[in-house]
Amino acid sequence: MQRMAGLGRALLRPSEEGVSVAQFFGCQLSRFLHTGLPVLAAKELLLKLRKKTGYSFINCKKALEKFNGNLKEAEVWLHEQAQKQGWSKASKLEGRKTKEGLIGLLKEGNSAVMVEVNCETDFVARNAKFQHLVQQVAIGMMQHYHGTVEQLSTYAKCFLKTNELSQLKLGPSGSLLSDQLALTIGKLGENMVMKRAVWVSVPENFFIGSYVHGAPPSGNPLLSNMLFGKYGAMVICSPPEPCDNSDFAELGWRLGQHVVGMAPLSVGSPEDEPGDESETKMLAQPFLLDPAISLGQYVQPTGVSVLDFVRFECGEYTEMVEAE
Repeated sequence: MQRMAGLGRALLRPSEEGVSVAQFFGCQLSRFLHTGLPVLAAKELLLKLRKKTGYSFINCKKALEKFNGNLKEAEVWLHEQAQKQGWSKASKLEGRKTKEGLIGLLKEGNSAVMVEVNCETDFVARNAKFQHLVQQVAIGMMQHYHGTVEQLSTYAKCFLKTNELSQLKLGPSGSLLSDQLALTIGKLGENMVMKRAVWVSVPENFFIGSYVHGAPPSGNPLLSNMLFGKYGAMVICSPPEPCDNSDFAELGWRLGQHVVGMAPLSVGSPEDEPGDESETKMLAQPFLLDPAISLGQYVQPTGVSVLDFVRFECGEYTEMVEAE
């Protein structure tokens, strides 16, 4: 088996081309014996490192040889090499247009996050690795504002754009989202951009309606807490006083669906009459699911007040991002 020219491509590829695991061990394991490990122990370490990191057998073997079978040091080295290769590829691909991608929506208690991450093709947008990146951006945004939740007694909303998102840290390891982006670019070979994100938090008696349209199929259980699509909306609502603890999930879903479909520019008020001058006001628009009535007329019997909304459309022009 010919040795690959350069670590980068092999490191980021899930398996060797045309080589089975059995063939690999038959050809390569004997070269691993100079570490002083028994054959079975060497094979077990190699399989363990491969399963844990996802990197190729060739590079897992190289890492274990380099550190004399030390699994932890080998893993750290593999991640460092992958990071270097990811940043290298990201630099080469920078500037290529990214008009595809996904909207991701994550809800946690009284808070919710919506993010947009772009890539070059819809094919990559449907890839589980790309969807995992979108999830990481959403989690990073949620964690960034988590400490402020207990201090709030009213509705709050915060936006972050590309440069600010890249500096957010993820999890106890403290890895930057920009590093996660570079790794994913290195693995999938397309330019990607963390375009924007919004975090909202509401008091206990409020609720956040949410809706995402055009969700790609995903069988990955690790992504089950996320909603993915090409369009997304969050609607901030206040129930009537006193409230009978009604479940407003369906109402919130329908309000989000209306925002995605009708693309209002402002909430307006229940007193607004449908017409040319108010066609962009949410409450005055014909209700998406029943155009015979306005959205305000649909909501009025519930006693719910619509306070605000946020709508993301993947690939749309936004002054917040483009003005940089």
